Amino acid sequence: MNAFVKELEQDLPLMKEWFEHMHRNPELSMQETGTADYIAEQLRGFGAYEIATGVGKHGIVATLKAGNGDTAIGLRADFDALPIQEQDDLPYKSTVEGVAHVCGHDGHATMLLGAAKYLARTRNFNGTVRLIFQPGEETMEGAPAMIRDGLFERFPVDAVFGMHNIPGLDAGKFYFHPGEMMAAVDNWEIEITGKGGHGGMPELAVDPVVAGASIVMALQSIVSRNVAPAHRAVVTIGAFLAGKAGNVVAGNAILRLSARTTTPEDREMVLGNIRRIVAHQAEAFGCTSEIREGVPGAVLVNDAGETEKAAGIARAAFGDDRVVLPGPAALASEDFAFMLQEKKGTYCFLGGGPGKMVHNPGYHFNQDILPVGAAYWVALTEGYLR
Repeated sequence: MNAFVKELEQDLPLMKEWFEHMHRNPELSMQETGTADYIAEQLRGFGAYEIATGVGKHGIVATLKAGNGDTAIGLRADFDALPIQEQDDLPYKSTVEGVAHVCGHDGHATMLLGAAKYLARTRNFNGTVRLIFQPGEETMEGAPAMIRDGLFERFPVDAVFGMHNIPGLDAGKFYFHPGEMMAAVDNWEIEITGKGGHGGMPELAVDPVVAGASIVMALQSIVSRNVAPAHRAVVTIGAFLAGKAGNVVAGNAILRLSARTTTPEDREMVLGNIRRIVAHQAEAFGCTSEIREGVPGAVLVNDAGETEKAAGIARAAFGDDRVVLPGPAALASEDFAFMLQEKKGTYCFLGGGPGKMVHNPGYHFNQDILPVGAAYWVALTEGYLR
């Protein structure tokens, strides 16, 4: 490994301090005022960056120039949390009821801060690096908000790069995938309205729970019967909310779903079938329905050339055995896809080792990979901006 990898390991206690502060104080998407202030405070302490805050509401862009090179790159990390109750009693457990960093965005922000500290001191590159700290990834709002706020006009870059920790992949290994790597996502809420009543007199009521249950099962036929087996898609109903008592017919039911697709044609077909099934199933049970569509995501497409270049830089820094190309693709989604629609670049996975998957209440970010992720950002900066 290059010398800076071992040097960054010396900063692990400080990185753990940053990480644990953000973990204890999680904030939901587009509400991350305290987290943004904390990140900006650390960046100011490095004394080398031009810092812009409030980009796309809570986004931060920290710019560092060295030498006379005219190439610029962007390194992006997200920092929002999820509306999930953390399961385990960690020493740095979330202090916010029902909100937790169970996707590792606190780790992502920490790794970029670790790289920021090192780069501010060494400046061993020739050009411009822009550190993009992004809010609102979980709701697909943050990247579009920063782009609308002039991210790439105000802070021009030639390429942009992202990274996500993934449990289950070998700890400290990097996984690169050219082309389509992650799916488009549509997060919708469906409300089924019936007529409430006594559980012992269902004939006097119109039961939205029965209608909703039928809708849940019918939606499962969309992918299995309509998407070609060679394609990838999934429809997940993650929440079914109705009633509070077993002896009461609820007046309404809420379904929250996530539809993930990898081609425009499949997306149009899947969403059209969801609309049709919801409307007809609700009507068949005597209920009415309303669909509230969330912010749509996009397919994340890595530039093949930039993927090969980033993987080559990672090999030089960490060794051939620590880089996998091609790595896995996933039906998870990322609003970094919108940045890649604007600028060439690539997104990679960093293995987190054994453990529960992200978005699980028992997920733990592996803090031992903090200096590894920070070292990747340093290697990419020094290797790209020679």
